[in-house]
Amino acid sequence: MARTPVVVKRRFPRPSELSALLRFRKPIFSPRRRRLHRALTIYDLRDIAKRRTPQAPFDYTDGAADQEFSLNRARRTFEAIEFSPNILRDVSRVSTRVKMLGVEHSLPFGIAPTGFTRMMQTEGEIAGCTAAADAEIPYTLSTMGTRSIEDVALAAPHGRNWFQLYMWKDRERSMALVDRAKSSGFDTLVLTVDVPVAGARLRDIRNGMTIPPSLTSKTILNAIPRPAWWLNFLTTDPLKFASLDSWNGTVAELLDSMFDPTITFDDLKWIRKNWKGKLVVKGIQNVDDAKMSVVAGADALILSNHGGRQLDRAPVPLLLLPEVKKKIGNRAEIHIDSGIMHGADIVAALAQGADFTWIGRAYLYGLMAGGRDGVDRAIEILSTQILRTMKLLGAKTVSELRPSHVKIIQSLKS
Repeated sequence: MARTPVVVKRRFPRPSELSALLRFRKPIFSPRRRRLHRALTIYDLRDIAKRRTPQAPFDYTDGAADQEFSLNRARRTFEAIEFSPNILRDVSRVSTRVKMLGVEHSLPFGIAPTGFTRMMQTEGEIAGCTAAADAEIPYTLSTMGTRSIEDVALAAPHGRNWFQLYMWKDRERSMALVDRAKSSGFDTLVLTVDVPVAGARLRDIRNGMTIPPSLTSKTILNAIPRPAWWLNFLTTDPLKFASLDSWNGTVAELLDSMFDPTITFDDLKWIRKNWKGKLVVKGIQNVDDAKMSVVAGADALILSNHGGRQLDRAPVPLLLLPEVKKKIGNRAEIHIDSGIMHGADIVAALAQGADFTWIGRAYLYGLMAGGRDGVDRAIEILSTQILRTMKLLGAKTVSELRPSHVKIIQSLKS
């Protein structure tokens, strides 16, 4: 059979046609905003953070306990999620708003408590609390935060600020912090209960991670390609803590010297009597403790393995969630953290029954990548991912997410 040639008629393009094709992006002159603009995922922010932050503070954020099984299992479980979308639903208008402990928020996640935050990047807690306030999400100040309770209240007076409490051996000093939080307008107290001793955070030991950072030949060599971090650290006010004046030693030594390993459910009941605001118990890892915490007066529980930073081989919160939800019902809200790195992780947790979720590392990677702008970018990335995932699932509101939307593929989880 004879081959029919293809004849293409050619012409010169009109100038108007060329101008429509050749549209140049607006230049971004700020190096910080330029690198953040290129970050499309939380992992992109992590890559930037690793390049810009000395190894010790980066590993403090990035690492977990012992062999880091707890953290890796939590992340693998989220990766093993298979969604079951509903089609032919009108998702032209989708809302990510949720009501959590009596207050409506624009997004179904908040910023979890993180210690030593100004060591990751000098803007620290102030970047976190102001970004959260502007995004209409809650912010939690850690007992081991590097800005005071009063500093956070002043920086974000219209934000929903929470205070996270580690019960110390010095009970009077612990409750003095609670009184300061109350006086500063913090409406919720988060009692973290999974730290009777510090976890074996081996990266910190290997890096000689101390508070404040120690200058050794290793840290100096590591700092050479990261001058911006050291310039910020050395030319701003010294680290101060929400809860103590100073410390010279490793993080683990600090935790072990301060935290009370004798705390029991009786202490939780005592705190409930002495705190009139909302009370959240963070670090729940089994159903019995969840039930006992609710009986003791908790308004909400955070299922958490501390981001894998305490007990290695701890339960995966996402897998624990359905059973706890079944046993607790509506007696308390059930929140979840640990391993969240994508908006789809948050959607999966909500579909499985979580009332709210919390991010730690995800926001810290943004902080290390670009201060307040980086935190904004982390929130923006997660928000965009949540919205897109909900639309693709056919859910117009968070309340429309159901367990039937989610399946965990066992072969991928293991």
